[in-house]
Amino acid sequence: MNSPGSFLRAFTWMAAWSLSAAAAVAATPSDLGFDPQRLGRLDAAIEQEIASGRLAGAVMLVRRHGEAVVDKTYGMQDIEHGVPMRRDAIFRIASMSKAVVTVAALTLYEEGRFKLNDPVAKFIPEFADSVVAVPAPEGAADGAKFTTEPAHRPMTIRDLMCHTSGLDYGYGPAAELYAEANAQGWYLAGHDETIGEFVRRLAGLPLAAQPGEKWVYGYSSDVLGYLVEVVSGKPLDVFLRERITGPLKMVDTCFFLPPEKADRLAPVYGLEDGRLEVRETAETTDYIHGPRKCFSGGAGLLSTTEDYARFLQMLLNGGVLDGVRILSPMTVALMHENHVGDLYLWNTDGFGLGFWVNAHPGHYGELIGRGAYGWGSAYFPQYLVDPERDMIVLFMTQLLPAGGSDLNERIKFLTYQALVE
Repeated sequence: MNSPGSFLRAFTWMAAWSLSAAAAVAATPSDLGFDPQRLGRLDAAIEQEIASGRLAGAVMLVRRHGEAVVDKTYGMQDIEHGVPMRRDAIFRIASMSKAVVTVAALTLYEEGRFKLNDPVAKFIPEFADSVVAVPAPEGAADGAKFTTEPAHRPMTIRDLMCHTSGLDYGYGPAAELYAEANAQGWYLAGHDETIGEFVRRLAGLPLAAQPGEKWVYGYSSDVLGYLVEVVSGKPLDVFLRERITGPLKMVDTCFFLPPEKADRLAPVYGLEDGRLEVRETAETTDYIHGPRKCFSGGAGLLSTTEDYARFLQMLLNGGVLDGVRILSPMTVALMHENHVGDLYLWNTDGFGLGFWVNAHPGHYGELIGRGAYGWGSAYFPQYLVDPERDMIVLFMTQLLPAGGSDLNERIKFLTYQALVE
């Protein structure tokens, strides 16, 4: 015969199991404030692009209050081999690397290793005597296209995070010099040199704008990645693994892919003249078969939907995830303040430390939440974080060139229009 104590223990265990089981039931989109019928518009938009031959496949993730509203794969990862899009597909995330490297630099900032307004030249002395390229006056001797003037003030570390350093991607007035120096364009994965060698060469070229006077998209985050190496004394890949991707369990985020993961690397498709064509595969990519030397903090990382979602959730949580703190809440809040005044003109009304910020939705005029922040990738992914609505949105795919498609922008307001609570 069971004792009263045995009965009590069994009852307690069953009650605990019932509570645990109830907690394990996933919240529905309705529970999380979304209209399921309206969410169908997001599905329909992605599926229409695939059906019309304008997109191979994608992964769409929306999380609110830490729970999935949308978590879905679409279409094909590899059309030629009949492989459906995998939830663990590995994507080239290009400029979505910028936020990761900015967070890495801010961990050093929080240790007191530098001030954000310190001159870059304090750590990379090759930038001490920067000059700025300006168009040559009419009738200039020898048909010169530009002349130079001294920088009005030193480039700062904050400039690197905000893209007000004056560094572009080598297409400004001094474009010919950049081309001769093999310093044009964001793609550095194929360079047979370290990021330090590249940045030191870059420092000898004229800037495209005066530091702090113009928002210019370019190599700022690559220089920031090298600065992380200088300050920490470690290669950037090692530092990221120790301080960001390892603690956050971003197990597939890296600069160069281990060959055993090649089957998960999504091919790059390009859309030109209305036709979708494969542009890069695991067999042809520098991310597996290249020199594997140049750690591009501006555009070099590979990642998965889940890995990058963990990174975004850490930011949404104020710098912590699963009990692991990466940054303080105040530092994360500083990241999504507008640091550039009215210099940023691409879409939203401001730029923070590593991404756009949407302080005033009426400025941009599209349906994106007040206070949201985010960025995207040359390969067509997009992300945003909305602190007020406790939400992250992440769209992952590989499409370059995009052939005029704007799906990666439309997914933002297609998500917001379905949010009703």
